[in-house]
Amino acid sequence: MGTRTASITRKTNETQIAIDFDLDGTGQVTVNTGVPFMDHMLDLFMKHGLYDGKIEANGDVEIDDHHTTEDLGIVLGQAVRQALGDKKGIKRYGHAFVPMDDALAQVYVDCSDRPHLEFRATLPAQKVGTFDTELVHEFLWKFALEARMNVHVIVPYGHNTHHIIEAIFKALARAIDDAVQIDPRVQGVPSTKGLLG
Repeated sequence: MGTRTASITRKTNETQIAIDFDLDGTGQVTVNTGVPFMDHMLDLFMKHGLYDGKIEANGDVEIDDHHTTEDLGIVLGQAVRQALGDKKGIKRYGHAFVPMDDALAQVYVDCSDRPHLEFRATLPAQKVGTFDTELVHEFLWKFALEARMNVHVIVPYGHNTHHIIEAIFKALARAIDDAVQIDPRVQGVPSTKGLLG
């Protein structure tokens, strides 16, 4: 693990989650959340963002996947925020366009210390396998809140729900990777206010 790293744990009566996270990795990750679809999405998020780490969760999936997915968004957001530290020298803004067969996802982020999610996407199916697709919004909102980022998700077209969601997670990873790169021209934090927030 490098210098922009975080280790976060969260334990409630509903979930136990532990994440080790390195912003400056090569995409080496192990994921075991008890929610197979989220395992897939988080694995590709880490690999496409070139983040290293370990994501483990144990939740009340016998009820449904809601609590585990929501809390994964919370803890991953906290890990990203902690790993970013004081944000000095970063580009701050990032974006990515990712096609996935029939679907195209666009994600724009601002590491502004002000959380906001704008979600302009239609998910045609209510489920992918056993996973409730409405949880994608829940995950992204909690992630944006805890990472304290503006996250704008736009899906102009796509008809396969799995492809749409996969494109979103890949684009999110790449947009964040873009935003957190160090630009040697940036002195301090990239804000005319002198701080982000």
